Amino acid sequence: MVSLATKHDDPNANLGWQERIGYGTSAFGWNMINGIIGTFLTVYFTNVALLDAAVISTLIAVSKVFDGVSDLIVGNIVDRTKSKLGKARSWLLRMCIPFAVCVVLLFAVPAGFPNALKYAYVFIFYNLVNTVCLTFMQVPFYSLISLMTANGYERGLLGNIQQIFQTLGNVVINAVFVRMLWAFTSDPSTQQTQRAYTISIAIIGIVMVLATVITVLFTKERVKEAPKQKEEKKADAVNPWVAIKALLTNKYWVILFFANLCIFFVIIFYSVGGVYYAIYILGNMDEVSWMNNAISIAQFAIMFVTPFFMQKFGKRPIFAAGMLVLTIGFGGFGLFASSKVTMIVFNALKGCGLGMCGGMAMGLVADAITYGTLKSGVDAVGMGNAGTSAAQKLGLGLGQAIFGWVLSGAGFDGALDAQGIAQPETVMTAIKFMYNWVPMIMCAIIFIIMAVFFNLERDLKKLRAEKGLN
Repeated sequence: MVSLATKHDDPNANLGWQERIGYGTSAFGWNMINGIIGTFLTVYFTNVALLDAAVISTLIAVSKVFDGVSDLIVGNIVDRTKSKLGKARSWLLRMCIPFAVCVVLLFAVPAGFPNALKYAYVFIFYNLVNTVCLTFMQVPFYSLISLMTANGYERGLLGNIQQIFQTLGNVVINAVFVRMLWAFTSDPSTQQTQRAYTISIAIIGIVMVLATVITVLFTKERVKEAPKQKEEKKADAVNPWVAIKALLTNKYWVILFFANLCIFFVIIFYSVGGVYYAIYILGNMDEVSWMNNAISIAQFAIMFVTPFFMQKFGKRPIFAAGMLVLTIGFGGFGLFASSKVTMIVFNALKGCGLGMCGGMAMGLVADAITYGTLKSGVDAVGMGNAGTSAAQKLGLGLGQAIFGWVLSGAGFDGALDAQGIAQPETVMTAIKFMYNWVPMIMCAIIFIIMAVFFNLERDLKKLRAEKGLN
């Protein structure tokens, strides 16, 4: 296959901008899909397919068991893969089209099916999308950071770049998806129709496939082995149980696993919560565009400057500061959401915080895996990134499930809207609590952990010096 990557094979040399941007492009594509699933899937199930929020949430929660296992399986597959395209890029190329097709089918619950068959359909396609296809996209994609370069600065920069492109995907979805629903709806009085979702998601799926192909063409896997001493025993890169044990004894990887889980739990709460907040608190689903884009645009902007702060202060301080800013943003919105201006300001703070910690996250994960490899002699690039992907998806899945359970427990009934009947006041209270206060508490906890207990960069530098590595 034609390669447009940087023209060298030195894993410690700097990468060209065409390769850095090429790497991030795939994140733009699959995160548009993630944005649709995270923001609109629940409201599609409750308001278009007319399914019960509690049942759907239970199916999602059960699916997360399979989803978590699949990350470990795919991580091991990536570690074992040998192909002309390398360990990771071959899977991106193989899985992008199946991913697009399955997402379209997930948002196409057959109206004529009885409810039992509808729930079975949702369970099957939710798992095909998340457990299989998305796992085979995310684990190889995140593994590419460790496989493209061994340069610590480049890894941090790539982590920041992929977050920029992920955020750009969110910005685009926030800006255009509701408009696309209106453009393709079969009922001019509402955008909540099956035709609107099917056509809109099919178009986004095509864009995702093209973005993935760009990443495959513009990147190269240069890191063939993890760094180790000349006389050191060869790292075990294929035994999954050895790799899992090594990861679980790596305190920094464990902290990042927990941090990623909480961050993505928070993301799904404000993504799904934003739609319900717009519909039932602000009275218009169209309001979700500016609500979410206040977050996404601020996140997008801040990540252009975080690499400069990273060079000066390191990754950990920027990550911890981001969690503090997120905490302030959620608390401020909960206390002062009295006008559109204050809501935009505090959502923009959330975006700045998310950009600061998100831009550092994958670079820190790559460093944590290197730290673990140097300490244990076990090369767990695929499994380590699989665990990170599992944490993110577990956070998204649990967040989506818990949101649905609480919504149902508060008395939500999507059929009431069609009858012109207002939702109970308990539903409004639940939406506000889940949109503001739960995320604030979780962000505060992660800030304390990162500020007090996380010293990866210091310890990695010390370990490299002990082993005579640069």
